Amino acid sequence: MALIVQKFGGTSVADIDRIRNVARKVKKEIDLGNQVAVVVSAMSGVTDQLVGLVRQISPLSTQESREEYDAVVSSGEQVTSGLLALTLTEMGIPARSWFGWQIPLISDDAHSKARIHDIKTDDIHASLKAGKVAVVAGFQGIDGNGRISTLGRGGSDTSAVALAAALHADRCDIYTDVDGVYTADPRIVTKARKLRKVAYEEILEMASQGAKVLQTRSVEMAMNYHVRTQVLSSFSDAEGTLLVEEEEVVERRRVTGIAYSRDEARITLTSVANIPGVSAAIFGPLTDANINVDMIVQNVTEGGKETDVTFTVPRNDLDNAVKAMEKARAKIQYKTLHSDKGVAKISVIGVGMRSHVGIAQEMFKTLVEKNINILVISTSEIKISVLIAEEYTELALRSLHTSFGLDAA
Repeated sequence: MALIVQKFGGTSVADIDRIRNVARKVKKEIDLGNQVAVVVSAMSGVTDQLVGLVRQISPLSTQESREEYDAVVSSGEQVTSGLLALTLTEMGIPARSWFGWQIPLISDDAHSKARIHDIKTDDIHASLKAGKVAVVAGFQGIDGNGRISTLGRGGSDTSAVALAAALHADRCDIYTDVDGVYTADPRIVTKARKLRKVAYEEILEMASQGAKVLQTRSVEMAMNYHVRTQVLSSFSDAEGTLLVEEEEVVERRRVTGIAYSRDEARITLTSVANIPGVSAAIFGPLTDANINVDMIVQNVTEGGKETDVTFTVPRNDLDNAVKAMEKARAKIQYKTLHSDKGVAKISVIGVGMRSHVGIAQEMFKTLVEKNINILVISTSEIKISVLIAEEYTELALRSLHTSFGLDAA
């Protein structure tokens, strides 16, 4: 008997018919003699609706307001878990719903962006052994003060992989509205190809650079705890994509995939004193505000006494980031602040970069041939990212996909 964790996203449970379809997929595993824990997201569109209601009332500027935000937006997953458990029960399959606080899944108190500290599995293990399907509300936990917490957008993926790790599950199946991981977004790049296997490091870079198939923290957890994970479609029986160790990727391509993110905003601080401690003065307040900084570049003046500092933050955090910089202006002593939401990040990714040279040169050459200006560059061992004007996103994706030989035959 295997223990399988299945995760179904919002489009997979968008209405009652789709919830019944999910129940049938759960039944297939049960019929194979397996124990099953299911993690569900809110029904498609529900979380956005709940967030919209909260933001009509509060700007979420205090810890107390963020706690109430979590109390509201976590309710979407609770509804779905109850509906799926009820559907399974009506099909003659014993099941019960579990909310984050009932497991319990314990998190820190960074509300709306909480991180998991621990998962207590005794009760849910006992229920599974008793023959009941565990239907878990994803995206949520409970903090040390007993308040409901949420794990950030896409947090149900993290819930599923974390639960699979805690339960020592044999496999974690992530069901989405696509049938696997592609070399690029197939909605934009029609010649994109599905990957049969992809290394954890590659999918981690893809997720962190904007690919929407899996949430970044879930991939980190799968890699760190060696959770066997696959990405499948809720709407077909097609073979999906398996996340594997790098050694299992037989064909080392130069580039495995092209990712993009429109969830970017750029801030530039001009004429900052080029002295020790200035970087801490800039990025400390952003850390205190729970704002992630991605790309960073400094341009030192000819005399070396001043520098312009440019960095990117998530687009939804831009206003709070600007406020943090304005509040710290006396300490940073910048001359002007410029912000821009009209940018996008394009990334080429692949473990093959370790053994192939000339990737950056080819990327830059392809973009210049299309008259696309590069605003910021950042690199890692298996990734090169550039920031460009958002209007060139689709042109850049298609051009790079072709240039690196990723187009389907």
